Amino acid sequence: MASFRELLAATKTQIREIDTAAAEATLADHPDTVVLDVREPDEYEQGALRGVIHIPRGHLEGQVENRVTDHHAEIIVYCAGGVRSAFAARTLGEMGYINVHSMAGGFGKWKNEGRDWKVPASLSAEQRNRYQRHLLLPEIGEKGQLKLLESKVLLLGAGGLGSPAALYLAAAGIGTLGIVDMDVVDASNLQRQILHSTDRIGDRKVDSAKKTLTALNPDVNVITHDFRLDAGNVLDVIDGYDLIVDGTDNFPTRYLMNDAALKRMKPLIFGGLFRFEGQVSVFEPYNGPCYRCMLPEPPPAEMAPSCAEAGVLGVLPGIIGSIQALEAIKVLLGLGETLNGRLLTYDALEQSFHTFKIRRDPNCPACSSGPEGRDAIVIAEYDDLCMPHRSH
Repeated sequence: MASFRELLAATKTQIREIDTAAAEATLADHPDTVVLDVREPDEYEQGALRGVIHIPRGHLEGQVENRVTDHHAEIIVYCAGGVRSAFAARTLGEMGYINVHSMAGGFGKWKNEGRDWKVPASLSAEQRNRYQRHLLLPEIGEKGQLKLLESKVLLLGAGGLGSPAALYLAAAGIGTLGIVDMDVVDASNLQRQILHSTDRIGDRKVDSAKKTLTALNPDVNVITHDFRLDAGNVLDVIDGYDLIVDGTDNFPTRYLMNDAALKRMKPLIFGGLFRFEGQVSVFEPYNGPCYRCMLPEPPPAEMAPSCAEAGVLGVLPGIIGSIQALEAIKVLLGLGETLNGRLLTYDALEQSFHTFKIRRDPNCPACSSGPEGRDAIVIAEYDDLCMPHRSH
């Protein structure tokens, strides 16, 4: 029977090795190179190369094809000293990966030579259990879950749309949720605003929302903004967030937020309700249309009554707000095809969805000048006139 040394020597004749200097140069010249760390979790948590995919050697055969789908990808695999990575490289070759190198000397040599590395963020045992269903999805995995935990989302409103959106974003592990609302909980809200409860009637909505969300997921930091958004504060508020979920029900705030989002380059997830119908879209600044491209001017008040005036089916906000939460997660993680450039409409009575193209207006007074013109946008109130104001 061959000794371990003999087996290792035979394995090294079947693979390609790369030294640490050549590996560093390859990563600098070809940043799309896949770097695969096959050490155990406790080793990985003490330090790793940047941007790696971590799959312990014992799980390699079962997980790698979900994490590295391209069998022609350039792969550098490493372990602590170069032994496990050699066997891993041979296994990858047997699985059909054709451009695999094992890094001689492993992480130990890389670190001792003073090359770039970091202590990776990692999930606790409790977080792994909580987000297990996300971790099983190759499109999310630990890297995606950590990104969600680092993300900051601002919700405009803790009402019908904000309630389901906030609940699902908190459950998904969005690390920071900001909530803007200056209202109090009323009994008439409880037919649809599921963040709140009967015993909180009279409480500030943002406080009620925070209680519900932190009880659901203690990982989430809930920041309350118990005031009216206006031209004087909107930029300061949104500066702290990656993305905005719009659950407002009035046109002045929507136009104000559209202009602020363009100015600060913040993706905006739009949602709207009317009786038995709902709408959702995604506005990614200068990468597609903005809200003003879709609706250059607000309709007459008699053509667009509020929910308080026209009514709304209580279940409907749950459907539309959940779709807004889904689109927010897709934008944050770069998943799938978002509703950017499309308007999704839902009719609850027909139980039907339809999508419509929204094209960017080359003459849009808000976004037509492109990102280079965003500094010229002057944020102003639109209670009387819903047209963008620009400096001259």
